[in-house]
Amino acid sequence: WQPVLRFEFDEVLRADAASGTARLAAEGLALHLFSGDQPGSVAAMAARLGIADARSRCTPQDKLEAVEALQRQGRVVAMVGDGINDAPVLARADVSIAMGTAAALAQARADVIVLSDRIEDLPVVFATARRTLAVVRQNLRWALIYNAVSVPMALVGWMPPWLAGIGMAASSLLVVVNALRLTTWRPGGRGKG
Repeated sequence: WQPVLRFEFDEVLRADAASGTARLAAEGLALHLFSGDQPGSVAAMAARLGIADARSRCTPQDKLEAVEALQRQGRVVAMVGDGINDAPVLARADVSIAMGTAAALAQARADVIVLSDRIEDLPVVFATARRTLAVVRQNLRWALIYNAVSVPMALVGWMPPWLAGIGMAASSLLVVVNALRLTTWRPGGRGKG
């Protein structure tokens, strides 16, 4: 008896998976892989992606408990998922990200949907979030300083109401213009701002 045909199955990585995860790791993010797949394929995938913490045969509850354990350690957890069984853990994560081809339920639970469906775009998501937070903080600082100076001056009568109104409008305009810089900013130094 001689075998006539042999089939070998292997997990196929997305073309940009290795470069995307490498960029995330280079930015100082700790990467974890929680999968429902068999141990051999999960270990092989993790080795190809350079992910040290890889867990196989995870149920949705296992993934949820893993995220909660990281959160108890004080970590901020961003979860990327694409399946229906990822919906509970996406809802629990601090930031949840679904890919463009993810199941509708996963997308409904996600805070962010990467429409390009490219893992390589995940670092762009994080860079954009950091830049947005920086602009929000700038705007809050400006508003705090402006109000701390102008409101008391207006209350004691050192600033006429018409000037306070113009100052408030100018302050609001400055905040909006500062926020608009985000529309021209591009990660990696391309663009303004």
